[in-house]
Order: sequence, then C-alpha cells, then structure tokens
Amino acid sequence: MNGPKIIFRIPIFGGIPVTETIVNCWIVMAVVIVISIWLGYGLKIRPESKKQIVAEKLVGMLYNLVEETMGKKFSSFAPYIGALFTMSITGSLSSLFGLRPYTADLSTTLSWAVLTSVMVWVFSIKANGFKGWLKGFAEPVPFILPINIIGEIANPISMSFRHFGNIATGMVITSLVYGGLATLSQTVLSFIPNTFINSIPIFQLGIPALLSIYFDLFGSFLQAFIICMLTMVNLSNTSSD
Repeated sequence: MNGPKIIFRIPIFGGIPVTETIVNCWIVMAVVIVISIWLGYGLKIRPESKKQIVAEKLVGMLYNLVEETMGKKFSSFAPYIGALFTMSITGSLSSLFGLRPYTADLSTTLSWAVLTSVMVWVFSIKANGFKGWLKGFAEPVPFILPINIIGEIANPISMSFRHFGNIATGMVITSLVYGGLATLSQTVLSFIPNTFINSIPIFQLGIPALLSIYFDLFGSFLQAFIICMLTMVNLSNTSSD
C-alpha cells in the first residue's frame, strides 16, 4: 500500500507534481457540479417534478440540521456545511468506482480542518474584537494560557487525522483482506488439477463486499457526519467567546 501516485507534473517552478488526490478530487467535483446543475435546472415556484422535490428536501434537511445545531443566526453556513459533507462523502465513496479516495490523503482533510479553524478565528475576532479574542486564551484563569494555545493548534490536527485515519485504515484493511483471500483461494484450489478452477477466487466472493459495506458506506457517512458536526460546533462556539 503506497501513497497517492504522481500522475503528471506541471512544468513550472521545477515541476509541480499533480497526484491522484488532485485528479480524483477534480473528477468528483465535476460530477457533483453536473448533478447540482441538473437538480437546480428548471425549478418551478410550485414543485412539479420528483427531481425538484428531492432537491428541496435535501436543502431543507441541510438547513434544519445547521439551525438545530448552530442556531438560526448561523444558517448562512449551511452552504459551506453542505459542500463539506458532499465532498467528504463523495470522496470516500469514490473507491466504489475504482478511484483512490482523496479523503485517504492527509493533505485533503488537513486543508478542510485548517479552513474551518481559520473561519473560527475570523468569526471569533469579528464577534469579540482582536483583543477580546486574545484575552479568551487566558480565560477562565491566565494559568491555563499554554493549554488553550495548544488546544487551538491541536483542534485542526485532531479533526484531520480522525477523518484521514478512518478512511485510510479502512482502505488498508480491505486491501490486506482482499490480498489474503486471493492467496487463500490459490492455496486451497492448487490441489485440484484444473487451471480454470484454480483461477476462480472463491474466497474473494462475498467477504470483501461485507467489508465494503462497513468501511465504504457506513464509515464514509459516519466520518462525513462527524467532521460536519465538529465544524458546526466549533463555529457556533464563536458566539459565546
């Protein structure tokens, strides 16, 4: 199991590497954009098509989740939370179509976590002023100032490693089990003197599908939900700083 491969290099500044992570992310974004345009095309004031009903239902569920978690005054963050959830879930599920999930690359999840932290800092400064934001590190008592600073730095790191670790671990475990089952199939069937039967991967039928249901479906939805919930909680805490 290796990291993302370098697909090509952009011939400037000594060659900028473009990895599988970037290419697969752009492929997924293109698909998401096409589906979004299709869902948003030809909308009517009174819904007449199933497509519009589904689109309005999804948007309504998103805004309800954001308002229930963060409060109505943070409803403007719903598009960002929706984009974060969509990119997380589609990126993780892209493995079902043979693509290496870009969420199994730490650079992807770390960039999301850093972006969230920057947003938290900006809105905290906007709500409390720069001096109030700095003063918040020394509350409730100045003695815990170093702990608060470490916690502020550790927050994006923990968010990114949680998401990256779960997706990458699932990918590694699935690959190891799949390879082990292939070896087991060859070993068991090697006693049968028939080339066609020996080539049948009997132990690779069924078990990898069960692992895929857990790691690709359940794990992907769970990690997308967790990173969105952590983002909403961190952003909503800026109002009480």
